[in-house]
Amino acid sequence: MRAVVLVGGEGTRLRPLTFETPKPLLPVANQVFLDRQLGWLAAHGVDEVGLSLGYLPSAFIDHYPEGTFTDPAGRTVQLHYAQEPTPLGTAGAVRFAAEQLGVRERFVVCNGDVLTGLDLGALLAFHEARHAEATIHLAAVEEPSRFGVVPTDERGRVLAFVEKPAPGTEPTRWINAGTYVLEPSVLERIAPERPVSIEFDTFPGMLETGGALYARPSDAYWIDVGALAEYLQAHADLLAGRLGTPPAPGAREVSPGVWVQGPGPAPAGVAAPALVGERHQIDPSADVVGSVLGAGVQVGAHATVVDAVLHDRVTIGPDATVRASIVGAGAVVGARATVEAGSIVGPHVTVDAGTTLTGERRPPADSPAARA
Repeated sequence: MRAVVLVGGEGTRLRPLTFETPKPLLPVANQVFLDRQLGWLAAHGVDEVGLSLGYLPSAFIDHYPEGTFTDPAGRTVQLHYAQEPTPLGTAGAVRFAAEQLGVRERFVVCNGDVLTGLDLGALLAFHEARHAEATIHLAAVEEPSRFGVVPTDERGRVLAFVEKPAPGTEPTRWINAGTYVLEPSVLERIAPERPVSIEFDTFPGMLETGGALYARPSDAYWIDVGALAEYLQAHADLLAGRLGTPPAPGAREVSPGVWVQGPGPAPAGVAAPALVGERHQIDPSADVVGSVLGAGVQVGAHATVVDAVLHDRVTIGPDATVRASIVGAGAVVGARATVEAGSIVGPHVTVDAGTTLTGERRPPADSPAARA
């Protein structure tokens, strides 16, 4: 089976992490997010994937130099790169990538920032049973007024698309969750070589013309990891086992709720829930809890790391604090410094000793934001 994954976005909500690394190539619980997504697709029988590229396309080619991905179970996915000459919107990107992939039969589409435990096989079976032309995965949210909701009839046929309804007027809590099963005929509905939105143009157009458009709700885990709060929440959910265990390939549970990659016992100073990458150096007097630490992370004496994500090779100095924030690869948080309240420290940035960042974003000195 074939799939198209949309990975062309600039990831602006996670800057400065995404100035040099596309959002789908950022780690989520110490595994590149796109690797997680490709593993999920492979587990459901997908063996060819077209990556719809836009922003920093060479990064994807560098990450998959052989043009393949193999998951921990040994399943291999052949990758095809579809680099848009100009931005084509979500539908235009799907058509362009599907043509590059040589799609001639039913295929799957998913967004490159959705972490989900969806049973893709059940979605495919629903699509088949309804003789659908297109089927949308729906996820329930607590605040549907922030999204576009999708009411359906009792058989799952889409009745309408209601964009950001006023609070209290929502016809349903179910939203478009960004995974689709499409027949090749849908591609003919997408105008070539110009920007077209699948959410706002193609699917509503199918309603207007009586197309067989269905949607299937699922209570499976789902989150869009493209913003800071949701990125942190995804880590917390993985630590909680909401997508099963281990939270990362090869991780060992060395004490209840404490997972370690690489050899060695449970590091002193780390309390559940936590995931710690290999080659870590954590001072026994440190306090680490509710956090994910990448490979080669160093945490100094009496430092505190709570509900945070530290990418590979981060150094946290003595008496420093990182709380509810993200620190990019190779960054340094100096002694007695504090990084808190949803801050993001960019890759290779140094936060000077004694500095406090509260809800701030600190880009690398050579980034576009720093030069502006």
